[in-house]
Amino acid sequence: MAQLGGQPILIMKEGTERTRGKDAMENNITAAKVIAEAVRTSLGPRGMDKMLVDQFGDVVITNDGATILKEIDVQHPAAKMMVEVAKTQDTEVGDGTTTSVILAGELLKRAEKLLQQKIHPTVITEGFRKAAEKSVEILDKMSIKSGIEDNDGLKNSAMTCMSSKIVSESKEMLAEICIDAIKAIAVKDENGKWDADIEKVQIQKKEGESIDETSLIKGIILDKEVVSPGMPKLIKDAKILLLQSALEIEKTEFDAKLQITSPDQIQQFLDEEERMLRTMVEKIVNSGANVVVCQKGIDDMAQHFLTKANVMAVRRVKKSDLEKLSKATGGMIFTNLDDVTEDKLGYAGLVEERKIMNDSWIFIEECKDPKSVVILIRGGTDLIIDEVERAIHDALCVVRDVVEDQKVVGGGGAPEIETAIQLRKFAQTLGGREQLAVEVFADTLDIIPKTLAENAGLDQIEVLMKLRASHQAGNKFAGHDLETGDVIDNMMSVGVVEPTIVKVQAIKSSTEAASMILRIDDVIAGAKSAGPPGMPPGGMPPGMGGMGGPGMGGMGMPPDMY
Repeated sequence: MAQLGGQPILIMKEGTERTRGKDAMENNITAAKVIAEAVRTSLGPRGMDKMLVDQFGDVVITNDGATILKEIDVQHPAAKMMVEVAKTQDTEVGDGTTTSVILAGELLKRAEKLLQQKIHPTVITEGFRKAAEKSVEILDKMSIKSGIEDNDGLKNSAMTCMSSKIVSESKEMLAEICIDAIKAIAVKDENGKWDADIEKVQIQKKEGESIDETSLIKGIILDKEVVSPGMPKLIKDAKILLLQSALEIEKTEFDAKLQITSPDQIQQFLDEEERMLRTMVEKIVNSGANVVVCQKGIDDMAQHFLTKANVMAVRRVKKSDLEKLSKATGGMIFTNLDDVTEDKLGYAGLVEERKIMNDSWIFIEECKDPKSVVILIRGGTDLIIDEVERAIHDALCVVRDVVEDQKVVGGGGAPEIETAIQLRKFAQTLGGREQLAVEVFADTLDIIPKTLAENAGLDQIEVLMKLRASHQAGNKFAGHDLETGDVIDNMMSVGVVEPTIVKVQAIKSSTEAASMILRIDDVIAGAKSAGPPGMPPGGMPPGMGGMGGPGMGGMGMPPDMY
């Protein structure tokens, strides 16, 4: 609103809220800090889990940063940006979500002190940008080469990733499963770089047994049953026909009338249908196929003929599953039975229908060179299985990161301490106020080892001093053992390893989010929608009473019905 000669001029819609300058900044920074605090206690092997209950009473128990922030319904716009940081980290590298959110929150917390010293936000963000670039450079230099051949590096990375999860007791076995899965689906491109698409690793979950019964299947699981009870339930050395069209007589697409003058004509009609279906099945049998996986329906008569020919058939399989089967078995997907030849059929060592709990699933295993695999997760309850799935997803991503990026660093807060020490030296080379921002960035990185120590019940300051002393002595991967509180000069020697790209992405995404929040000095929130004409701003008129209030009575229902 502005004043002109005593006359108020309305610029914005009535009810619009506006926060400016220092208040807007403080408000945004506080919201971001609250989000960072919410996930901070879940960092590291001694981190705790969160139980999240939604409005329908559904429960999620997890310590995965991205999942926590996705499940809690965040309203504040600055806090939503912190949620985006975790989402980006999860999508890009699959791990380090909690780290990235904690770093963004700490950057803003320390930037607030610079703002109080009258340092302009643009100077701070420019200092942060330089510090982030230098940090990436430092991490790159201190990295150790790894890759698909380095089995120890892959295994230690996966186990480090899972050590903070509910599955930490079984982490070695699960790490082996994740490595085998990624190795199966990894392909080398023409430039000699490895590419591992984790979409090709299907995850199936079934409660029952224990986490230790989780297994890797070199093939695929179909959530289906064999179409006819008379068909074989187990076939070895299976030749699999992947069919996209239906094994049925196609109906005409236009209205047709048949004039039948004698019962013989009906019989001829039925005989012809039977002959057509018999011909279809003969083509399948002649091709050498003994398993048919069909995307559409299979006629009852065709099922009968397939059963007589001792062929196993599955129908109404999803297109995506058919494509995965094609990758796993090496078979071609056919649309016309006339094109089927034996050399284009898929191969699997074993196709079997098995009962798991109360459901029958078809396992297609022992495929030659499968480019699509399945991890079958077992566990005591649905909540445990869901958390195991999140842990396996993170571990798969970490193994993929090492295979593709081929660089690792020691974990346990070591890269952050080393980067912070070198950043402080770099800050000395800068002039002016940017130097302060770079020093603040270095102090921010210390929050990771401090939080790890705090969550383990150790003294933060004491641990930090010991770590700095070890790093100053030249141990670039010095970290602390959370069991004893002692400093270990090389975290890699005890198998605590993380992919470099996870650390790099955490620094990049947290810096960008913090910089964006710092540059906001004016928040203009539009007025809430007033709803249709004649309706009060709060929503429904009083007489309606919401769904199930007294206003429902006009719908012809007695009060005790709703």
